[in-house]
Amino acid sequence: MAVTRGPDQDTLRHQVEALEWYHTLELAPGLVTPGWFDTRKVASQVPIPESLRGMRCLDIGTFDGFWAFEMERRGAAEVHAIDILDPRRWDWPAGASQDAIAAIGKRKAAGEGFEVARQALGSKVRRHELSIYDLDPEILGEFDLAYIGSLLIHLRDPVGALMRVRQVCRGKLVVVDNVDAVLSWAFRRRPIAGLDGVGRPWWWKANVSGVVRMLTAAGFELEQPPIRLYMPPGPGQQVTRPRLRALRSLAGIEAAITARRGDPHVALLARPAR
Repeated sequence: MAVTRGPDQDTLRHQVEALEWYHTLELAPGLVTPGWFDTRKVASQVPIPESLRGMRCLDIGTFDGFWAFEMERRGAAEVHAIDILDPRRWDWPAGASQDAIAAIGKRKAAGEGFEVARQALGSKVRRHELSIYDLDPEILGEFDLAYIGSLLIHLRDPVGALMRVRQVCRGKLVVVDNVDAVLSWAFRRRPIAGLDGVGRPWWWKANVSGVVRMLTAAGFELEQPPIRLYMPPGPGQQVTRPRLRALRSLAGIEAAITARRGDPHVALLARPAR
């Protein structure tokens, strides 16, 4: 059997330097992508089983592919990843400018980062250009484990999207998403979310109870209590501590929390409700 070899070290380094990265990935000894987030530091906190042997897995909104490659590393028999590579097909609010679409879409780079990483790692993950809203068992089949990372915040209809995930999830669902730290503190039991929807594809930023309610409203039930975690910045993100006067606003308080600890997230392990 022929062995697929990735690019040589110098070529790979040039490929990495030519792109903006969302995920921090070690593609070769000493060669790490300058990701916006360093998800490697929280991988052990996310409730994905350490062994996925024999399981069929799905990474939804894969971006540079960290979680897809991580599931493969944990022994999954088969890993599929989906994403929308054309930024014009994302959930943009009315009035979004073409400049904003181009600027935010630049980081995705039509998925080139995923391909660079897949080749460098010798991965067999299969990526499909498919929206979460279009998930259907007749297209990709069903999965033992589905993962959604930092995507719900970018969806106009996160509950509707989760209902589509339920159609292809025959086992467990892991969701890791942004939460509003202040709302999570002020409203610990009441599900509540703030609406953005101005100029960019940032929509509902919920508290922890809000993300839980999204899952239950879509037909899932939790298998364990929510896990609060902070997503650490990667080498591609410069974190600036807000000035003291900024702490007079809720946005300033959350910015201070993010600068000190990382971006507030919640990790949830669920299954389709019986």
